[in-house]
Amino acid sequence: MDIHDWPYIKKSARRKKRLVKKDFDKQLIRLDKLRDSLWEKRRTLPMVPLENPYQKGWKRFFILRDDIQRGPKAEFYQNLLNKINTCYYHHDRSFKQRKRRRKRYTFLEKPQELRAINSYDWLHNKRELTEAEKALFSPREVLSRYSNRLMIEYVFIEPWRFVLTIKPHIIHEKKQHDELLEKEINEIASHIRRNHLWPRIDKIKNVNHRYWKVDAFEKLQYINPLKNKPKYASTEAYLDY
Repeated sequence: MDIHDWPYIKKSARRKKRLVKKDFDKQLIRLDKLRDSLWEKRRTLPMVPLENPYQKGWKRFFILRDDIQRGPKAEFYQNLLNKINTCYYHHDRSFKQRKRRRKRYTFLEKPQELRAINSYDWLHNKRELTEAEKALFSPREVLSRYSNRLMIEYVFIEPWRFVLTIKPHIIHEKKQHDELLEKEINEIASHIRRNHLWPRIDKIKNVNHRYWKVDAFEKLQYINPLKNKPKYASTEAYLDY
């Protein structure tokens, strides 16, 4: 028997309120764990082959050039291509995207390149490249998409060995659908959304949502070096600028 259940122990109003809040947080933790387990079950559902496969647009990817396929290093370059190949999907065979130029809309072909390897994947060899394959890469500096910082990535120096090809994108299988599982997931999601429980769940899990500031996307030529200087700084601090 728990000491809190003894009848002769009087609980204060503050303690009762704290126990109610603690019990509510435990319920939220159990609800969040249940939601994660259901998501994991949905993720591990097997793929089911379709009786009638259908085409869904087109796909474009790289293949070996004809003379490279007949060469003595065809297997070497094919293994390398499997690690850096990219595949784009589009509803139209032309792979053209709509662009606006001088108040007019034009259709330009969507560019496609081989996959570049970032510095982290290169250092830890996430692509499992051999020493002979690494010798065919060269570092280059690129501006990050999310911040105004230069990053190092490694690109293949002989892209002429591969050519693009376009083939129909055929759907042969689909994810198995569990009606009862989807119903449970939707019920939990609607309960959390209806009662506005996400802030409390994130606070219990110590999740801090940091949103990007507008200054993070400020262009390099418009960055003011004196922007974050305190007003009480001495004049010598500004002489470098």
